[in-house]
Amino acid sequence: MLDPLALDPSTADVYRALLQHPEWGIGDIARHLSVPAERVREACDLLADMALLRPSRNHPTLFRPVRPEVGLASLLAQTEAELQRRQQQIADTRAAIAAIAMEYDAIHDRERGSFERLEGLEQVRSRLEELAYAAQVECMSFMPGGAQTQEAMEASEPLDRQALERGVHIRTIYQDSFRNDADTLRYAQWLAGLGGQTRSSPTLPMSLLIVDRSVAMVPLDPGDPRLGAMEVSAGGIVTALCALFEQVWAVAVPFGEARVDEHGLSPFEHELLLMLLDGQTDEGAARRLGVSLRTVRRTMSTLMARLDARSRFQAGARAVQRDWI
Repeated sequence: MLDPLALDPSTADVYRALLQHPEWGIGDIARHLSVPAERVREACDLLADMALLRPSRNHPTLFRPVRPEVGLASLLAQTEAELQRRQQQIADTRAAIAAIAMEYDAIHDRERGSFERLEGLEQVRSRLEELAYAAQVECMSFMPGGAQTQEAMEASEPLDRQALERGVHIRTIYQDSFRNDADTLRYAQWLAGLGGQTRSSPTLPMSLLIVDRSVAMVPLDPGDPRLGAMEVSAGGIVTALCALFEQVWAVAVPFGEARVDEHGLSPFEHELLLMLLDGQTDEGAARRLGVSLRTVRRTMSTLMARLDARSRFQAGARAVQRDWI
């Protein structure tokens, strides 16, 4: 009956059991439904994410169901909002595809160079050198993945130095995890010493280089940059990529600062809590944040201690209750 609200039958059974017996714990529900306790715990996590459970005031280790007319109505509103958001995304995507198609059709016969496919690392590196030498005003880049290879940094050093000496404004956004790699950290410090600006963000959408707001390089496959890149000089697309960079730059943390929000959370900790609510595993969070599994687990342990939580389910519920996320 509750399937349209994204509540599967087993989770709905747990919710109904708690409505009838709000004093029950996980073990009681598991015995009543004849299912493993772990499955009940997973269902409680999901119900908490959906705001259908909240911590009990009298028993912090127990959780009480939200009244159906409140909880399910709220869930319906969330579902409707998500549907509207997805419909808007579809409309925006269609508009973007149409705009790109129109632009491509318009320039196909006149500007063959607006889209150029570069196969493999050698072609990409060769073209990057050309763009670095040609830069006159500004270079903006995303550097995901944390630690940069020694080879890449050695190749970039003379290009960055020459560009800065010519007065080119260089802005680079690294992934936060770069701070854990001594070599990459030293390179960022060196770049800042010459006048380059560096910031960091917990996650980055892809590798990106924009030169003089007129040409951009994006990977053919964000998951495997070794496959090559696409060089784009079509004005509309470059403008959109510039807007993306500026949006991330505005919220990224300047190099040398340790910014925290009003709750004392770093951007990394805030992003990790969001991933917890999103159902990410520790392994998935480590990949997206560009850090080790050990770092994710250590940070989560610290957050649970700050929230005085005995489980991740409880940590997520308390983080929401305290408006941390």
